[in-house]
Amino acid sequence: MSQNTDISPLHEHTAVSADGTAIGYRTLGAGPDLIVVGGNLSTSDDYLPLARLLARSFTVHVVDRRGRGASGPQGPEYSLAKEVEDLRAVQAATGARLAFGHSYGGLVILETARSFPLFDRIAVYEPGVPCAPVPTGWMAPFRERLAAGDHYGAFVHFVQGSGGAPAFMTKLPHWYLRTVMRVVLRGQRWERMRSLLKACLAEHEQLAAQYGRLPEFADVTAPVLLLVGGRSKPDHRAEFAMLRDTLPDATLTTVEGLDHLSPTQPKSGPVVVARALPFLL
Repeated sequence: MSQNTDISPLHEHTAVSADGTAIGYRTLGAGPDLIVVGGNLSTSDDYLPLARLLARSFTVHVVDRRGRGASGPQGPEYSLAKEVEDLRAVQAATGARLAFGHSYGGLVILETARSFPLFDRIAVYEPGVPCAPVPTGWMAPFRERLAAGDHYGAFVHFVQGSGGAPAFMTKLPHWYLRTVMRVVLRGQRWERMRSLLKACLAEHEQLAAQYGRLPEFADVTAPVLLLVGGRSKPDHRAEFAMLRDTLPDATLTTVEGLDHLSPTQPKSGPVVVARALPFLL
């Protein structure tokens, strides 16, 4: 990638999805158009450090998926299909033929590409395509804590039950981890996450509903770079290998030193992820 370090101006735009929902996206940089779609419990703000690095080589369009940022609400009929409609609207507005997705955002891109040949090249970092059953036992207590206004308590149920936490964390007493979270999670980052907890549940319900559909992703014809963090759990890395073997034209690359959240961790993750993306040029 270019070594130009100028900070590109940020421009705010809106596309209109098929159901009339406004989908906000932020544009910066110069070069081939690239759409960035983020994951759960995050907004476009969390991807700006990565976007600014990519903006040295691309015109980057960072999407706020519905339910966050400048976009409209998820709505009562929320589904993965709605996310596909949203991405199609942004792609039509930008003309972008390249896409990068993280986690749930990677699922949205691959689900879109499965039915619509919109992208010439795709890169995804640990996309949320379920290759094994998605844990759901945390959802009922999460919903109860959220209804009671206990956001930290709800978040702990998610952390301990959704399958991504280190083993030691799942064994800690709920009350203890909740106390730790109240100390550790503060400020703007927590406020963004707290406001997205309801969306988090809806999106994980959609994730659970996708299990068993892995063979359908053989319909993705675009070349795919599948990035996996070297610090992610071995069983998760094995699942991404299953996805690679399903996609007709996919390369699996392990990025050492990174974990699932690294694309949104500005101290180191975005730099390493950006270095892996000349594939898109």
